[in-house]
Amino acid sequence: LVHDETSASELDIIRDISRTFPSHVFFQQSHGPGQRSLYNVLKAYSVFDRDVGYVQGMGFIAGLLLLYMSEEDAFWMLVALLKGAVHAPIEGLYLSGLPLVQQYLFQFDHLVKEHLPKLGEHFSQETVNPSMYASQWFITVFSYAFPFDLALRIWDVFLYEGIKVVFRVGLALLKSCQDDLVKLPFEGLMHALRNFPKEVTDPDTLLPLAYSIKISRRLEELSSKYENLHRKRGLSTLSRGKHKEQLEMHGSSLRKQADGQENGEVIQYEEATHHRKRRL
Repeated sequence: LVHDETSASELDIIRDISRTFPSHVFFQQSHGPGQRSLYNVLKAYSVFDRDVGYVQGMGFIAGLLLLYMSEEDAFWMLVALLKGAVHAPIEGLYLSGLPLVQQYLFQFDHLVKEHLPKLGEHFSQETVNPSMYASQWFITVFSYAFPFDLALRIWDVFLYEGIKVVFRVGLALLKSCQDDLVKLPFEGLMHALRNFPKEVTDPDTLLPLAYSIKISRRLEELSSKYENLHRKRGLSTLSRGKHKEQLEMHGSSLRKQADGQENGEVIQYEEATHHRKRRL
């Protein structure tokens, strides 16, 4: 796949390789064995699954796998994870529009408000939503910007129980820092949510707290709620499309009116910052 096929993502992969685990000795050498192996796995996957191709963040998944297995095994492990050989597939994290990221952020937003209501209210007041700080948690399964010993411990659980551990660890991180976070304004929150204290990211402290958070049933309920919301939005969009066709049949000049789509409860970073600027 690497040698016989071309990929539209090759330049993107090459550009991102040096940014993947840049402090790890296996990937530090430019064009060294680690970077070559990472390129081979990512290019092979982009050829194998052209719907997904390559998305920034996948390198951390493949890179972590390469630390413990051969190129071929890392490739097939990546296929198994994205296609759902054992747990629910996660390829939606990397498809166009990042649909699974949007769903997970929707679920996580609700979980924060339910498990940490004081912090959830403060986030709402400061127009902070999970898309501003948690997207990379899901896309890289905590293998980006977190201590390596913590990432490995999280991955042990991830391979056993699937993506649920990301929700648990995310809630545990916020719970550990809640008393400090509720005192911070917007800018302070953005910094704190990207720079957790060392004592908070100690796996021997954080993971037992994460395991104590029970969310399995609620995750299923929120998944169904999200799907229902999207189904309703789809019907609404279809209805608007039919109405648009009727207007065009009568010579209407309203061709551009139906371009937008409802955002529902899935909040985007750009929207939140826009509203914040207006409020200020």
